This record gives sequence, structure tokens and C-alpha cells, in this order.
Amino acid sequence: MARSESDTWDLTSGVGVTATMVAAARALASREPEPLIDDPFAAPLVRAVGVEFFTRLVDGDLELPADTAEERAAAQVLTEVMAVRTRFFDDFFTDATRVGARQAVILASGLDARAYRLTWPDGTVVYEIDQPEVIAFKTRTLAELGAPPTAPHRPVAVDLRDDWPAALTAAGFDPTVATAWSAEGLLRYLPPDAQDRLFDHITDLSAPGSRLATEDHPGPGAGLGEKADELGRRWREHGFEVQLSELFHPGERTPVVDYLRGRGWDARARPRAEVFAGYGREFPDSAALAAMRDSSAVTAVRPVVRAGMR
Repeated sequence: MARSESDTWDLTSGVGVTATMVAAARALASREPEPLIDDPFAAPLVRAVGVEFFTRLVDGDLELPADTAEERAAAQVLTEVMAVRTRFFDDFFTDATRVGARQAVILASGLDARAYRLTWPDGTVVYEIDQPEVIAFKTRTLAELGAPPTAPHRPVAVDLRDDWPAALTAAGFDPTVATAWSAEGLLRYLPPDAQDRLFDHITDLSAPGSRLATEDHPGPGAGLGEKADELGRRWREHGFEVQLSELFHPGERTPVVDYLRGRGWDARARPRAEVFAGYGREFPDSAALAAMRDSSAVTAVRPVVRAGMR
């Protein structure tokens, strides 16, 4: 079903099912011979959601088709690309908190388990923002698994289309404290103007020294969605029923780095292939993944203005 201004979802439908897909990818990536990541909670969370296609994947009962270059590219998206993306954001939080950020905010957290699997410095508070149904499911499931958060954990159950800054502040967030923000796998699910508003809100809530990690996908988005559908075509034979192109919002966007710099951030982008190389990996050489190759990982810092400087 195509997106609308008031659409809803859970972890088995719409945008929510992409969180289950990414969790399945993290589970598979954690089992690689030389894994970049270790997410022991990904597979149990996928099983708890109960989407048969993803459950069979994480249980080893289903092998993705890999007979053609396109099919191999789809499998690489679900393992290598997600492994590198996950490690990039893991390292972002580790680095940001090491240099002084004492709040972490994970936007559209889905089945992300960083609040439970990363080592956070003493005094760090981790906030997770997502739909109420998603937050309730993950918090309940991890509690049933006996998995305690590794830092003070404050889930914020709110739709990003609503007044999430007010909900975040009501949960105890302090805008005077340096914060590490992540917007992972999120921007293409927002309309272009909502993407700008997201960065406006983050800017308004960010004290000097705050840091942000996100991604930028150039172009209007339609091509990326169509390519994602092509990659998943053979998966539908095994029960994958999502039309990913219907979940993306099209339209021209302001480049993320340009927008953030205009709001006073020191921002830079690294091409995806460069991020891969930094982890000793080579980005898959496939025409089917060209749109992903053109995307970039973005990091930004709110400058600290020192006394006597202008």
C-alpha cells in the first residue's frame, strides 16, 4: 500500500516490516566467518515478530536465491551492506560518547538493540523514539529474554510526524547536554519537507558538542525504490510480499550536508564505498547496487563556541 500522511504500521506491515528485515540482516551478518558486528538480540526479535520469511532466514531454513548477479546483489544488501551500515552507526555512538556526549537519541529505532548490546560510558542516557506499538513490542520482548539495557534507557513512544521533541523532553531529555543522534535508514521514508523539519528539530535540541550520524541518498528516490523492488523480486517466491518502492517518499531533497551546514553544523559525507574500505570490505561490484553505491554516510558536529571567539 502506498504511503499517505496518516498511514500506520507495526513490525509486520508497511514501513515497520523494514525494521524486521534489517534485524534479520543483522542476525545473518553476525554469523559471518569474520563478522563486523555482533547482535545477539536480532534473531530472537525477528522470531518474536513472526514474519515467516524472515524467521526462516534467521533459522537457516531458507537460502536466498543467488543464481544471477541480481540475486547475489540482493543477498549482499541483506548481509554485507547492512553489516557495514550497522558497524558505522555502532562506531559513531562509541566515538561520540567517548568524547563527551552523555545522551544518545536513536530516531525510528525499530528493532535496533544498541541500548542493550553496546557498552555505554557511565552517565550516558539512551533514548529510543518510535511508534508506540514498536516500542512496546521491543521493550517487552527483550525483557522476556532477560536482556537488561546497558545504560539508563528511556523509550519514547511517539510518531515522528507528531510533536516528538515535546515527548522526548517530557521523558527527561536535556537540550543543554551534548547529544549523539542517529537517523539510520530513515530519511527515504520521510517526505522531503519532513526530512528538513527533522533536522530543524534536532538542531534546536542540540547543545554545542552534539553529534549526528545519518545517510544521504541523492536523487528523487523513485529509482532507489524501483531497484529495491527488483532486488526483492525473487524473494517474493518465498513469501516476501513488501513492495519497497511504495514505502519511499519521492521528490527532490536538499543534500543533507548542505542543509546541516546551513543550520550551523560541521558536516561531512563519506561515499559508501569509502566506508566499506575503512572496514576492510569492498563494496559489491554490481550494477543492481549502483543507487546504493552513490549514497553516503553523513556525520556532523555542533561546534563548541569558545570564549573570545566569534
